[in-house]
Amino acid sequence: MIHRYAMKLRALLIAAAAAASIIFVQAAPKRPWNHGKLTVSENSRFICHTDSTPFFWLGDTGWLLPERLDRDEAAFYLKRAAAAGYNVVQVQVINGIPAFNAYGQMSMPDGFDFSKINRPGIYGYWDHLDHIIDLAAANNIYIGMVAIWGGMVKSGKMNEEQAKSYGRFLAERYKDRPNIIWIMGGDIPGDIHPEVWDALASTIKSIDSNHLMTFHPRGRHTSAQWFADRDWLDFHMFQSGHRRYNQRMGNAYYPIKEGTEEDSWMYVDSTRKYLPLRPVLDGEPSYEDIPQGLHDGNEPRWSARDVRRYAYWSVFAGSCGHTYGHNAIMQFVKPGYNGAYFADGIEKPWYKALDDEGYNQMRYLKELMLSLPYFDRVADQEVIRGNGERYDRLIATRGPGYLLVYNHTGRLMEINLSKVSGKRKDAFWMDAATGRMSYLGEYGDLISYRPDGPADGVLIVTDPSRSFFSKENPTLRGTAVAPKPKKDLTE
Repeated sequence: MIHRYAMKLRALLIAAAAAASIIFVQAAPKRPWNHGKLTVSENSRFICHTDSTPFFWLGDTGWLLPERLDRDEAAFYLKRAAAAGYNVVQVQVINGIPAFNAYGQMSMPDGFDFSKINRPGIYGYWDHLDHIIDLAAANNIYIGMVAIWGGMVKSGKMNEEQAKSYGRFLAERYKDRPNIIWIMGGDIPGDIHPEVWDALASTIKSIDSNHLMTFHPRGRHTSAQWFADRDWLDFHMFQSGHRRYNQRMGNAYYPIKEGTEEDSWMYVDSTRKYLPLRPVLDGEPSYEDIPQGLHDGNEPRWSARDVRRYAYWSVFAGSCGHTYGHNAIMQFVKPGYNGAYFADGIEKPWYKALDDEGYNQMRYLKELMLSLPYFDRVADQEVIRGNGERYDRLIATRGPGYLLVYNHTGRLMEINLSKVSGKRKDAFWMDAATGRMSYLGEYGDLISYRPDGPADGVLIVTDPSRSFFSKENPTLRGTAVAPKPKKDLTE
């Protein structure tokens, strides 16, 4: 059985590599970093390139990519990630001290002394990571580099001085790569050995000031709780986590009110209260096909519809992007290897999970956000009349000439349209599962609408004079409509 799966995968990888080489010969595509390095927008709410081209972060969680995949597998995965619309892959640079990769090479043969890390004639751990980063660049993907998983710092396996040595090594090796985003932390509260995180982050930033940096916290936390005032932190990240409403599971370490576990939007609201203002996004929501609460295989698994809800709630609340995750993909399970959280490498290997619905539906959110004016977008719940709670909660965001409302349950909604310019407005409905749009008609300053069926989706209302979408054939463009970002944004 394992041999048969391996043969099929190898054939897929060879075919993908051949196709990639043909495409490369035919055309040299423009790279995102041709627009300049990533930076924070002038209004401090979004990420963009230095030429003001918007960057909507659509991340995939590929935590164990450097450790688990060989060269062919990595090429196949990154090609598929790009085809599904992802422009960031978050990885654990090392998940142990030392870590080992698919070739049996260790990350730190001499501990934190990296002076002899490049060994002649040996394709080492860091050579393989170099290759993965270059493969990602060829697919227009940024690598979110979680420098070391938080558990290693918690257990005392890296101290402050060792963090400085490691930070110097990482920064010198990757400062000139165009597709790097630095991520401190790794599923850990920031008050556990903060001196180590400060040493690692500050050392990297002292050598490499060209790449953005953030902190990946423990579930149900935001980086703003500990690092809001740090000069090394460019944008905030929160982890909304994997628990359903009222799933406390006896955990005393529980920083949020019981009954709010799935309300990912509240982390955006709470992070915005910290100054200085910085962009924010969910770096780890509930993963597709993972048990609710993680630790009981008999629990229901999070579905494609669930991961869509996490994404739209977060982004419409004001996030600058979103990271998706899949139980099989994040740990790259396959025949012969069953991962954590009841992932079965035979029942669903990572390369089959790439066909799952949620994995391939995130792109519609990115395409929607980039089809409309980008930098002046704000969250606005005041336009909703009679909002519901939990799954029935509608969430709205608006910008110049448009208003968007995500509806998870297909409930009746009454929306005040007076903040959209124009006496008459065009209304559309977008199915979140397919990205298909349909024209609903013209409205004045109020719309009362119930979608056909219970499918989740987005009510889109626009000023007709802006011509964002065609009435006859409305489609997502996915190409940014982006005036230069402005300061002093007022909601």
